[in-house]
Formats: sequence, C-alpha cells, structure tokens
Amino acid sequence: MYDNIKEDEGTIDRPIGRDPKNRLRNAVTDINSRNAVTHYRVMERFGRFTLIEAVLETGRTHQIRVHMAYIRHPLLGDDLYGPTGNKLGVKRQMLHAAVLGFIHPVSGEYMEFESPLPDDFQRALFLLREK
Repeated sequence: MYDNIKEDEGTIDRPIGRDPKNRLRNAVTDINSRNAVTHYRVMERFGRFTLIEAVLETGRTHQIRVHMAYIRHPLLGDDLYGPTGNKLGVKRQMLHAAVLGFIHPVSGEYMEFESPLPDDFQRALFLLREK
C-alpha cells in the first residue's frame, strides 16, 4: 500500500544498477551499480499522493523513478516502477523537468532552461486539489 510521504524533505543515497530480476528495469542494488543521490522536498500533499521537487546530485537512468519506488512512493502513472493503472487516468508518469541546468561542454558556460508544467500534469494536479 502506497501513502503520502510523511517527511517534508529527504535524501536517497543508494546505488542504482540493472535490476537482477528484470533486465528492462534499473533498481537499487549493490551489484554492478553506480552511486546515485536524489534530494526531494514536499511541495504539496493530496491524501495518498504527494507533489515533490527532486534535485539530482547524480544523473543515473530512471534515477528519480527508481529512488521514489525504492522508498515506496512510485510516480503516478509509472507502470514500470509502480502499480499499473491509476484513478486519475494519466497516460504517462507524472515526471517533469521544470528546470534543467548544465555546464556547456565546449564553452564552459552554465546554461539553464525552464519549462512550464504540461497540460496533462496541470489537469492531474487540478483533480487532486478538487478531492
């Protein structure tokens, strides 16, 4: 059973590698893994659902999805790492990169890009706020 995240913030510092039981997935594992660190902060709570902001120290494949599933809080709509089906009818995992920043490999300049929430994500938040 999944529930709301109780802590206001936290850090998940667990290695990620290929899931030894399912090659289509990654998992928190000590076998052929790499260090992975995800910081999260609760933005809003909705009954069994929680809107969080995640900040990555590392950049592993599916890192947010794997870490959140590891602490038993999978992403809404994530059929690979969480339960299948959902009551809100979303058709994808509710994961959005609002801000992306990196150092340009040639110029060395820091670059940052922002992106507003997509319509389907806004609709899911609207439905959760109405409950």
